Amino acid sequence: MDLRTRICIWVIVLGLANFFAYTLVYVFIGGEAVNGKVVEVNGEMLHRLQSGEEVSRGVFIYSGIHSISIWPTVAAVMLAMLTLAKDRIVSSMRSTVVRGRTFITILATIITFATLTITIWFILQFASRFTDPVRPTDETAITAPQCPYRP
Repeated sequence: MDLRTRICIWVIVLGLANFFAYTLVYVFIGGEAVNGKVVEVNGEMLHRLQSGEEVSRGVFIYSGIHSISIWPTVAAVMLAMLTLAKDRIVSSMRSTVVRGRTFITILATIITFATLTITIWFILQFASRFTDPVRPTDETAITAPQCPYRP
């Protein structure tokens, strides 16, 4: 097994481990922070996940960073799988309109651009939670769950 193959396999394994860890943490803490809210009540900042679960600032920041890290992980895993399949794709697309190497380059560019765009959007969305906290006007807005999926 050559070095490129070993690196790609490790990228895929580590990416799957990150997905698994994200899922476990999501279940354990009760949600994620990118779609959550920072609520200011009487000068105190409350950190709520998208489920409405209140967590500490540290857990909120960890959840947000881990949520953001999923998108570069998706890109890394997809590019590693594309690299592993490159030889097979090139050999099977010799007589098509688009050559195999061109197809791989286009696909890699789309993967990179899409995941980079989503990552930047998630970073900006998460950062806005801290720069513009919610200031509820009544007590029900403070205590009501923020997730429409929970009764």
